[in-house]
Amino acid sequence: MTARTSPEAAREIPEATVARLPVYLRALTSLTEAGTATCSSEELAAAAGVNSAKLRKDLSYLGSYGTRGVGYDVEYLRYQIAREIGVTQDWPVVIVGIGNLGHALANYSGFRSRGFRVVALLDADASRHGELVAGVAVRPFDDLAAIVRDNDVAIGVIATPAPAAQDVADRMVEAGISSILNFAPGVLSVPEGVDVRKVDLSIELQILAYHEQRKAQQARPDGSVDEVPVPLVEQGLVDQGRVS
Repeated sequence: MTARTSPEAAREIPEATVARLPVYLRALTSLTEAGTATCSSEELAAAAGVNSAKLRKDLSYLGSYGTRGVGYDVEYLRYQIAREIGVTQDWPVVIVGIGNLGHALANYSGFRSRGFRVVALLDADASRHGELVAGVAVRPFDDLAAIVRDNDVAIGVIATPAPAAQDVADRMVEAGISSILNFAPGVLSVPEGVDVRKVDLSIELQILAYHEQRKAQQARPDGSVDEVPVPLVEQGLVDQGRVS
């Protein structure tokens, strides 16, 4: 059996590997729920959608948790990855911008099951204040600083239109939030030490559109393609919540 090295003793983990750890965690959780006690690197890699060599390299940064000839203890490895990425503790989160997207995020059960607790929903639109979303009342955006202080919030989610996003980010940083998940189009400017992860749904759709266009070109002898309309998101037809 190989020695089990603690995450604290492991090398610094590359960003690309960090980005894949939640994928491994999700795969391991599914295996656990299916009653699988042990799995090989090939089985785990297939469940995570990566090649086994990359998976073994990624896990080597955490330490050695496999047993030669047996594979990985699914529950133990799941716990170690969860501990490494910090989801064995409870993380309070605030969501700013309670439009269609903000509602969907607030109702997403995956937050609660993965160690994230939505402690506040904020919007500058007074008509939304007091509205209950997933059991949480929408509060004024001006309450942000007090909420961050009272709940020790380090993670904020921005679900506003692009014009409001930078101001929201500035206020989050000023209030003490040091990690931001941004769903608004555009690039945020934040001080050193503040981490920003961006989720741009329109860009992801456009990437898929590119691949569909390529497949259509390959299917036609002359390589021609049909013109497609400008995405609705770029026309401003998707309500993502308002913050002034």
